[in-house]
Amino acid sequence: MPQTHDTVLVLDFGAQYSQLIARRVRDLGVYSTIVPFTTKAEAIKSVHPVGLILSGGPASVDEEGAPHPDPEIFKLGIPILGICYGLQVMTWTLGGHVASARKKEYGLAGLHITDAGSRLLAGVSQGSQIWMSHGDSVDRMADGFRITADTPNCPYTVIENDERHFYGVQFHPEVVHTREGNRMLENFVIGICHAKNDWNMGNFVDDAVAQIRQQVGGKQVLLGLSGGVDSSVCAVLIHKAIGDQLVCVFVNNGLLRKGEAEQVQKVFRDHYQMRFVYADAENDFLTALKGVSDPETKRHIIGKVFVDTFYKTARQCGDISFLAQGTLYPDVIESRSPSGGPSSTIKSHHNVGGLPKDLKWQLLEPLKELFKDEVRQLGRELGLPEEMVDRHPFPGPGLGVRCIGEITKERLDTLREVDAIFIEEIRKAGLYGKIWQALADLLPVKSVGVQGDHRTYREVCTLRAVTSEDAMTADWFRFPPEVLARCANRICNEVSGVNRVLYDITSKPPGTIEWE
Repeated sequence: MPQTHDTVLVLDFGAQYSQLIARRVRDLGVYSTIVPFTTKAEAIKSVHPVGLILSGGPASVDEEGAPHPDPEIFKLGIPILGICYGLQVMTWTLGGHVASARKKEYGLAGLHITDAGSRLLAGVSQGSQIWMSHGDSVDRMADGFRITADTPNCPYTVIENDERHFYGVQFHPEVVHTREGNRMLENFVIGICHAKNDWNMGNFVDDAVAQIRQQVGGKQVLLGLSGGVDSSVCAVLIHKAIGDQLVCVFVNNGLLRKGEAEQVQKVFRDHYQMRFVYADAENDFLTALKGVSDPETKRHIIGKVFVDTFYKTARQCGDISFLAQGTLYPDVIESRSPSGGPSSTIKSHHNVGGLPKDLKWQLLEPLKELFKDEVRQLGRELGLPEEMVDRHPFPGPGLGVRCIGEITKERLDTLREVDAIFIEEIRKAGLYGKIWQALADLLPVKSVGVQGDHRTYREVCTLRAVTSEDAMTADWFRFPPEVLARCANRICNEVSGVNRVLYDITSKPPGTIEWE
């Protein structure tokens, strides 16, 4: 954690919104990170946070095994905000009482502010929309608290103790459904905690460069560069810190998009002048995939051949001490043990998982404190081309999971052309930034068509575009009909192997974003 900026810690009690709390605080320009509820008060004190936020959670405070924080955190003398379960566990710990609510609340409610002197609700409108999600509620406050807002079904919706700087809300200010939630969080973080909002990507670069130099010293770092957002930003950041001590290995697996291998070489080898090792393994991948149609088998083969290629190439790169990975903050959170304690498990990425154990490399993960959109901001700060920074997610196995059925060089080339036209038309229409992910699949079926004066029997492709916030759920994107018409017309006219174009309108769930 950076010590040069004020920090607000989020204690995680198992809430689905914990990451969102940290994001909202960071949006205020204040650094925030998530720690397990089991974190001891002394460990928290050592970080010198200006405030604590206790997250929500699915448990009831009085049930066996319910998560409870170290009670000593309430003696640290720093402001604390409890959200939903966080409010309840704070009340319980400080001597109040929580019980099953007479009427459970899930959904929208109007906030009735009862105390105009509320510090947490300063500037918040009377009747402001909030998002409730609770089955329990406070029925007796701890000493020193007062009610500052309620709802018809929840008399203790907002409680405050200005003397000890403890605050609690029975709703979720971090979700978009709470209209003025950001104002409430700002009141806590800036107004009550007095945090300096000076954390930004420019400052992060300075901190990260210094940290990388300290960790690496004069040793060499190896990075598997894919051309995706995470590995690209990781490469430029590390190169800024240690220059030619970084070696980037780019494996061309033959499953890339049109022109992708050339673009990656141009940007990193020619423009940034990095030590760049190009491993052309297209034939190896296609040979291993010959005759294979099962999706999981394809993924396994692609992963194994990648590891073998990467390992062979790495052996030729000299004395390597560190392996760099573009691990992001959500990856770190997901790798924690279910008990809530910190986990030593390192999440394996598709491009490095399974490397031989005799490679005694240390991990270097300079992006592990960042969320995805922050990585994009960092890329812009570092001067990466916009077409790389704003790129949609692309699967590790590449077009191998978009070429449905058997993979051949001919089918991959056909899919590359379809994909290129689709993405080009999306960009022309100014829609690329409104879409979470756009992709094309080549289906293992053929259809009869008429092109010119001839009947044809050629392959079918499907186009797919979705909107999403986190890829956990997704909805199909509503294109203007004329955009899809242009895509279909161009594909059928310009791609000789395709004579029919479909558009996938399946949401997730029940479908997945990728077909395989």
